[in-house]
Amino acid sequence: MPKDWDAHYLSQPATVVAAYAQRLPAGPVLDLAGGLGRNAFFLARRGHPVILLEQSQVALEFVQSEAARQQLPVWALEANLEAPSPSLPPGPLAGIVKSYFLHRPLLELFPPRLMPGGLVLLEGFTVVEARRRGSQAAHYWQSGELLHPPQGLRLRAWAEGWMDGHHRTWAVWEKTR
Repeated sequence: MPKDWDAHYLSQPATVVAAYAQRLPAGPVLDLAGGLGRNAFFLARRGHPVILLEQSQVALEFVQSEAARQQLPVWALEANLEAPSPSLPPGPLAGIVKSYFLHRPLLELFPPRLMPGGLVLLEGFTVVEARRRGSQAAHYWQSGELLHPPQGLRLRAWAEGWMDGHHRTWAVWEKTR
């Protein structure tokens, strides 16, 4: 039986978010390119106010409607995260989620926005998956790339390999105190 992808992406948070959400300090979380809100709703149900930034108007309308319907503290705002100087909330944030969206210049913007002990939860496909799909490697993580967080963050956890039939990587970076 084929997987119901709509149900999956509406209900299942990214692996790293599900595994490390309980380790986020209390406070707001920023969900970058949050799509239909799977990570945002998961975190909001656990008590975190979430600011979801997204470019898709369809996704923004869905998230706003669902947040109101479920009475969850999720704010969906339009943002072009690939702009030369994207506007991100200043913080302090308990966490930043970046799942299956890759724009490397954003990584340097994370440390000053996190509170001490705040976490960055990253997940995405690797260049191995790009080759398998015949896609451009520039939009995929290099092998081992997530082992090297920006200055001011330290690696807390990392994995890379075949997961659910796709070559993926994830990492948890922590703001040093």
